[in-house]
Order: sequence, then structure tokens, then C-alpha cells
Amino acid sequence: MRNFSDLNEQEVLALAISLEEDDERTYENYAHYLSETYPESAAVFTGMAGEESGHRHRLIDLYRKRYGEFIPLIRRTDVRGFMPRASIWLGQPLGLEKIREQAEQMELESLRFYRRAARQTKDASLRQLLDDLAAEERKHETRAETLTAEHLTPAVREAEGKTEQRLFLLQIVQPGLAGLMDGSVSTLAPIFAAALATHNSHSAFLVGLAASIGAGISMAFAEGSTDNGSLTGRGSPVLRGVVCGAMTTLGGLGHTLPFLLPDFRAALTLAVIVVAIELAVISWIRNRFMDTPFLSAAFQVVVGGVLVFLTGILIGGS
Repeated sequence: MRNFSDLNEQEVLALAISLEEDDERTYENYAHYLSETYPESAAVFTGMAGEESGHRHRLIDLYRKRYGEFIPLIRRTDVRGFMPRASIWLGQPLGLEKIREQAEQMELESLRFYRRAARQTKDASLRQLLDDLAAEERKHETRAETLTAEHLTPAVREAEGKTEQRLFLLQIVQPGLAGLMDGSVSTLAPIFAAALATHNSHSAFLVGLAASIGAGISMAFAEGSTDNGSLTGRGSPVLRGVVCGAMTTLGGLGHTLPFLLPDFRAALTLAVIVVAIELAVISWIRNRFMDTPFLSAAFQVVVGGVLVFLTGILIGGS
């Protein structure tokens, strides 16, 4: 990597062109990823991409006049001092507020770059252009606010907020809740059957660990393979699978970890208490996010949990 202070004026100009192209493509990507779910916000970023395109063309025109047609490719990663920027593609899915936050950081970084570059150059025409672009970057916030006022009316903001909440429910809460319920309930029978059959904490812990991890892997593949999200709008199957699998494992580990205690009776008592807490948490989540009345949710969860729990006791005690 090179220090920014070591770049000559041609290299500074080439870097500025590369940065503007990168920002333009980034805004176009934001617009693309938001177009289906948040069309009004996508229009804002399309407008921002147009602004960056105009900057790039002005920089290229000056470069062509001074240095000819060949523009060396100097990327932000070649020069020290730039903030690392994660790939949009790898970071999917990004929330709407996260994207807006990243856009603000991009504009601030561009402003600092043009100010630094203008101070470093001695060529009058280049310095004037860099100063002008720095001033325009300062105005970008106003431009963004104008675009936001045009496209993001209070009604649109409310609709987008509801859409974001719906996506959060579909992509995170639902698979996570399904996994937590499965892990908390389905592992009860094997864990408590093993505990009562052996009266050995270590044996019960090993059975619980295997059941929890196995159930997590199974639920992850089941959630990820049954729906690719193209029609249901439930988002990335990989994300849903990971969330579901992780919560399934967590649900099983909750009442498995008490069996790390060497005292079997103490471990069993603590595991029963943890099970009661897990069922209460599941009931609260269903009430909070799924609009299920708490008593109704508690009744459904408790009945299922008790039946599985009794199954484990009957089998383990036989």
C-alpha cells in the first residue's frame, strides 16, 4: 500500500475517478437490493448514483485533457487511510437503516478525501475541481434530504417500517422461534429418559449434547431446503437455516448444561427449572412477535412440553 502523501497529481486524479466509480456502483447496488421491498428508498439511492456519475465524468474530462486516455487503476485498497468497506454482496441481507448509515459514512469519507487532495495538489485547475467536488460532497447531505423528501413521505416511511418489521418476522423471528421450540421440546424426552435411566449426570449431558447438536443440524437443513424465499419473500434460505439451527441447538443446550453438575439430583432439579423458563420465554416470544395471546401461547407450549417431558420420564423410568 502507498501513503496518500506519496501520490503525484496524476495518481490522485486517477484515484478520485476510481472512488467515484466505486461509490456510484455501491449506490446502484443499494438501489437494486432495495427496489423490490423498498422502492421509494431505492429511488433515493438511484439519484445518489447519478450524482456520483456526474462527478466521475468531470474528473475523467480533466484527466483526459492533462494525461491522455489511459487511466491507471488505483483502488482505495491500494492507499493507506481509507476505511475498510465490506462487500455489499457478502453482507446481504442489509437492513434499510444500516444501508442509510453506510451511505452517510461514504459521503463523509469522500468529503475528507477531496479536502485532503485539494491541499496536496499545486495545479490550479485540478485544485479548483477538487475544491468544487468537496463543496458538492458537503451539499450531498442536502441533496439526500431533498431526494428523501421527494420519495420518502410519512406514508411511505410508515409502509417501509411495516415492511421491515414483516421481513424481520419472516427471516429471523419465525425460523428462530421454530428452532427454539423444537430444540426446547423435542430434546426433553431423550435427555430426561437418559437421566432417569442412568442416574448419571455425565451420561445425560452427552445424550443432551448429541440430541441438541443433531437437532440443530437437522432443523437448519430442513428450514433452508424447504423454501428458497423467491415466492414467499422470506429471504435467504441460508440465513433462515443458520438462525433456525442455532436456536434449535440453544434450546436443547439450555436444559442439557445443568447436567454438568456432578450431583445428579441437583442437576435434574436445575434442568427442570430451566425447562420451565424456556417454555415461558417461548410463550413470551409468541405473544410479543406473533400476536398470540400469552395464555393461549403458554397453554399450547406447556401442553406440548409436558407431554414430551412425561414421555421421557416414562421411558427412562421403565
